[in-house]
Amino acid sequence: MKKIGLFSLLFALMFVLAACGSSDTDEGNASGGDGDEKVYKVGIDTTYPPFEFQEGDVYKGIDVDLINAIAEDQGFKIELEPMDFGGIIPAMQAGQLDIAIAGMSITDDRKKIVDFSDPYFEAGLSLVVADGNSNIASLEDLKGKTVAVKKGTTGADFAEENKGKYGYEIVQVPDSTSMFQEVANGTADALIEDYPVISYAIAESDLELQVVGDRLNGDNYGIAVLKGENAELLKKINDGLAALKESGEYDEILNTYLGE
Repeated sequence: MKKIGLFSLLFALMFVLAACGSSDTDEGNASGGDGDEKVYKVGIDTTYPPFEFQEGDVYKGIDVDLINAIAEDQGFKIELEPMDFGGIIPAMQAGQLDIAIAGMSITDDRKKIVDFSDPYFEAGLSLVVADGNSNIASLEDLKGKTVAVKKGTTGADFAEENKGKYGYEIVQVPDSTSMFQEVANGTADALIEDYPVISYAIAESDLELQVVGDRLNGDNYGIAVLKGENAELLKKINDGLAALKESGEYDEILNTYLGE
């Protein structure tokens, strides 16, 4: 009787433990549902203030604040992935990124690879020279000169398309900081950059550079997703952007970095 009673007790204890284990597993699966919620990886270029930059461990800028606000408004999660601008679209093609927001101009060539959101900023290119340089005031003055551009940008495309017409040489660098230094140090005679970026850089730093002439073109920035595969996500981005503009939060973000 004692042996039968002990066996029954052990069996009952095993049953209770199994039941507890089953309950824990169910709870784990339930919480795993939340844990498995899609987190969209967003490509940014942190060498591009005022749109994207890093202070300590914190990412800041118009693009950073904007995509965070859109994600919050539309109820999806994001993870920022900083990288060189030229690597962002290839990373999207490789499935490493879901979204790109990097002061990316909407162009026909890029539209072959990505789908863009509604425009969120009207930019444009400017010609920049060393402070005090009175010999270069326009593209016509660049014959025999060297122009620095950042790889993969519309500035680089513009320089390449017009170098035959104006007779300058091109030096390509990986980021904006290197490009600014090329001209500041006299290694290059001029650079071509988006006007809000270079204007902010000159105002906020000790770079001895100046913008000359009129804006070279007009560009619109857009938020990108891989072409043909993310219609639902793109709709959320556009809906969120529209909501921010309507609420006034969009203007608040721009004013934070560009002033009233």
